Amino acid sequence: MSEHQGTLFGGFGRRRRLRRQICAERERLYRIAWAWCHDRYLADDLVQETLTRALAASDRLRDEARLSVWLTQILANLYRDQFRRVSPDTGLEADTLAGEDSPEHAADRHQLIERTRAAIEQLKDEQRQVLTLVDVAEFSYADTAGILGVPVGTVMSRLSRARARLREILEQQGVGRADVVPLRRPQ
Repeated sequence: MSEHQGTLFGGFGRRRRLRRQICAERERLYRIAWAWCHDRYLADDLVQETLTRALAASDRLRDEARLSVWLTQILANLYRDQFRRVSPDTGLEADTLAGEDSPEHAADRHQLIERTRAAIEQLKDEQRQVLTLVDVAEFSYADTAGILGVPVGTVMSRLSRARARLREILEQQGVGRADVVPLRRPQ
């Protein structure tokens, strides 16, 4: 086999592997998109366009270990550029909260989720994005900074302001710190 053929076949194998990895990120990207726009059709469109662009540009990805960040950055750019007018929502689902499953707890949990969604909707777009990426999608500050194209310090300050504002809104609604159920971290 010539050197050219080895490079050609190696490139083909990488593209195939990247294609599988990119497609495997669909569900995670959908959760983030839905958290930002709270419209399943719009979230589907955002994710589809993200995957299409990523597949077309996969040869430009230098570090495969950062695929998740790269894809989320594409998604964030699409959201920012094309869909800013859409009213976002949180990515919190009832099954992501830890707690008991009794009817009383379920009703309380549902009410808390709805109040939290409404409170997050009141945040500025930049604060909502940072809060969603760090606290819901569990990206690091550095990865969130890369996704949004801002310095890490900006991520930290936006997150701090977002959390403080969220706490303030929830307290105005009568939700105290003791009422908030921690998010269960995915395993």
